[in-house]
Amino acid sequence: MDIFLFCLFLAATFGAGATGALFPTGEWYKSLNKPTWVPPDWVFPVAWTSIYLLISFAGARVAVLDGNAYAMAFWALQIAFNTLWTPVFFGLRHLKASLPVMACLWLAVAGATVTHFQLDFWAGLAFVPYLVWVTVAGALNLAMLRLNPDQNPLQLQNL
Repeated sequence: MDIFLFCLFLAATFGAGATGALFPTGEWYKSLNKPTWVPPDWVFPVAWTSIYLLISFAGARVAVLDGNAYAMAFWALQIAFNTLWTPVFFGLRHLKASLPVMACLWLAVAGATVTHFQLDFWAGLAFVPYLVWVTVAGALNLAMLRLNPDQNPLQLQNL
């Protein structure tokens, strides 16, 4: 594995993760009705840090392989939807609009998992925890919408 490529993929993942700092959960999130099975707050940074390390490893392994076009396209797609979800859910507080973003993220992660497995067993395996995590996150997103049907998104003022 090329360490420089790993660092580039890691920079992309932590760039995506920076949206968490730009759009923190805050009091709004704390006030929402949540399902009983929502993970404790400390789980989220641990899970995301682990996932970002794993998918950076996967990307770096596959980037140098012949026939990697679909795997790299799915890698790029998943990080784009990963970056988009946080501003929609936490920034705009738009529970309903975050669901299609989550669905696209899930499909992109599933596509990345399959295409990485096709090229390299370890790279594909590195995506499995991410696929599990976005499956849980999608179910959590849906549950939050159902438990908070009167939650209105932020209204953006004309600039």
